[in-house]
This record gives sequence, structure tokens and C-alpha cells, in this order.
Amino acid sequence: MLPNTIIEAWKNKQPAIVLTTVDEQGMPNSIYATCTDLYQDNEIVIANNYFDKTKQNIDTGTKASVLFITEQGKSYQLKGEVSYHTEGAYYDFMKAFNPVKHPGHGALVLHAQTGFSGQEQLF
Repeated sequence: MLPNTIIEAWKNKQPAIVLTTVDEQGMPNSIYATCTDLYQDNEIVIANNYFDKTKQNIDTGTKASVLFITEQGKSYQLKGEVSYHTEGAYYDFMKAFNPVKHPGHGALVLHAQTGFSGQEQLF
């Protein structure tokens, strides 16, 4: 489970997050994502509505980071492994929060292994 500090901050985040993945050559790719939610206070689920390079990076085994900012202007970054789902609990969860106007091809799940607020490591 994520620390309460991060869970509470997530509830007050600005709509867009920044998701960064890395390709096989080590080149980072960052995108804004707005169709996201916190799964069981433990993992961040991001809808694949229009992934291109991000999906390629997922397919090659990337790690990822998510950066978000609260309405009060405080930033948080989570880093870790990712998994990708086109069926099952994570996929169903994504379909429930993802607006029907978006395709929701799959659900990227960030399994955070470390988290920061600024330079302060939270876990």
C-alpha cells in the first residue's frame, strides 16, 4: 500500500499527470495522461487511449515514473515496474473510470517501488 501522504495527495492532484517510460536505447518518452486512477490505494492505473511510443516502451520491458502535482502546487513522483493489461481486474477498473469517448485499449499499471515529494523520499 502506498503511504497515506501520497494517497491523500492523489485525491487533490491536478487533472493531468506526466508518465515517463524509456525505450531500449535508454531514451525517455514523457506524455501527459488525464485518464488515471488509484487502484486499491496501491497502484496507479493509466488508460491507454492513444499510446504510441509509450506502448512500444511497455512492450520492451520499460520501468516508468509518474509525476503529479496537487492543487496546492506540491509535486510527487512515483517510480517502478509496469504491467499492461487488456483483460482482468486492472482492465475492468480502467474501463470503469475511462470516459466512453476514449478507446481504452489497455491499462498500464505502475507498481511503485519508490516515491518522492521534491527531494524527500517517502518510501
